[in-house]
Amino acid sequence: MKFLAEINVMPLKEILDPQGKAVTGGMKNLGLTEISNVRIGKHITLEITAETEDIARQKVEEACKKLLANLIMESYTFELQAL
Repeated sequence: MKFLAEINVMPLKEILDPQGKAVTGGMKNLGLTEISNVRIGKHITLEITAETEDIARQKVEEACKKLLANLIMESYTFELQAL
């Protein structure tokens, strides 16, 4: 079976996010003072072929832990759907 994984990688809340801070400042400069605490992350999509959904989940977890997210500074979540 083929599956589609939608992965979100975000900096940990305890970690300073310089991109988010810059965007937050830009929002204020544009008069959008209602917007605050912007955090910038990554959105990754990938297709995976696996016999079962459980195996696909395990493979996505492995990819996130080994390559897609730096677990010292980032957290990740993902959703999986059959194609």
